[in-house]
Amino acid sequence: MARPVTPQPLTMVEAAIPVVALIVLVALAYFLFGDAGALGPNQVALTVATMIAVFIGWRRGHSLDSLGKAASDSVATGIGAIFILFAVGALIGTWALSGTLVAMVYYGLKLLSPNYFYVTACAITALVAFSIGSSWTVVGTIGVGFMGIAVSMGLNPAVAAGAIISGAYFGDKSSPLSDSANLSAAAAGVPLYTHIRETFITSVLALAVAMLVYFTLGQPGDFDSSDKMDAIAASFRVTPWLFLPLLVVIILALYKFPPFTTIFLGAIAGGIMAMVIAPERVIAFAGANGLPTGLALVKGVWRALASGYTSTSGFQPMDDLASRGGMESMLNTIWLIVTALGFGGVVEKAGVLDRLITPVIARAKSDGALVASLVASIFATNVITADQYIAIVLPGRMFKKAFADRGLAPVVLSRAVGDTATPTSALIPWNSCGAYMAATLGVATWSYAPFAIFSIVSPLITVAVAYLGFRMFRAPAT
Repeated sequence: MARPVTPQPLTMVEAAIPVVALIVLVALAYFLFGDAGALGPNQVALTVATMIAVFIGWRRGHSLDSLGKAASDSVATGIGAIFILFAVGALIGTWALSGTLVAMVYYGLKLLSPNYFYVTACAITALVAFSIGSSWTVVGTIGVGFMGIAVSMGLNPAVAAGAIISGAYFGDKSSPLSDSANLSAAAAGVPLYTHIRETFITSVLALAVAMLVYFTLGQPGDFDSSDKMDAIAASFRVTPWLFLPLLVVIILALYKFPPFTTIFLGAIAGGIMAMVIAPERVIAFAGANGLPTGLALVKGVWRALASGYTSTSGFQPMDDLASRGGMESMLNTIWLIVTALGFGGVVEKAGVLDRLITPVIARAKSDGALVASLVASIFATNVITADQYIAIVLPGRMFKKAFADRGLAPVVLSRAVGDTATPTSALIPWNSCGAYMAATLGVATWSYAPFAIFSIVSPLITVAVAYLGFRMFRAPAT
């Protein structure tokens, strides 16, 4: 049979094949390699699934050139995220070199208790993220510090990461400064503050549930941090001045500088701080080999930006804490994002999402079922396309007419999109958000996902609200 020249719609089986193949391959990669799957096996799984999707699209009339362009265009949408990852790696490297990360841990050990650490980490990240509107910036700065404190206290890193992510995503989806909140409102054609008012209600409920869980997970008992604090003080000059790079990041974020600029300038500030506070450490790390002092300092900071810092104090817990970062450390995560976005571009071009979602809309017979169908479609889009922005725009666009036909106000649509697309993106290992969180916090997505309570509860609350008929506003009659 000749291959059709004009692209034809996929059958349901054809649409399901690439998605099922991806799920099976990723599950097999996890079974064979465990958490190390993100170091290469998951990327291979995504590449194979992409080739399967390309073959199906080609069989239905799409040219290989058009499918290839769809993949490359999709990858292009992730360039911003890739540069942010590089900036975060650089920031962690210079903050480790300067002692900023160690200072966060030192004062955290001094002020916090394991009894309420998880709930405190969640509350502080929520407040900061709401103030600046960026989950990635918060996780890449104070989130890294909180992880260091958690590890030093002997707490569960997966729970700590879940608490940090929960707070960060509360702010990301509730703040008027957030790009994802603005996009959710725009996708549904809703004024921003109308959207924020509705999502804030569901967000507060989800955050309250999350904080209750983290409070119950606190580990009671006495904790003696004196040995760790003494070791830190012996190897690092701990002073509140070390928080200046963090202050730089927060101020730039509040002034709405782009995330890459904000984070990379924070990395440069960390390097300058290292030169001022601990020039001898910078020179020793540089392996100066007779270079003039100024060039040796530049070399040390440059090396930390590129490859991260390696601590050699001899106190293993602190060396583990302070040896990290560098742009180089983000390459595996970037590889994962590139392959995932390539897959997402091909399946969207081939019509996989349209074929899978359209019958779901048709089967929704009540308001609650329609919202539940939207939530499920958004999560599926996050899984398939690996990008929260596509998960905001595409299902929002596809469900817009169905919500209007049922007489629901656009804010009901925008609330469901906002409550689902952004929070659940962090639960998927190959999604750009899940990959970023895992790389930045040093905890595999599969490990922290069960404890990212806000991300789990937020879409469930929006579905419950719909079935209860609470704040299900009607569009004005025309």
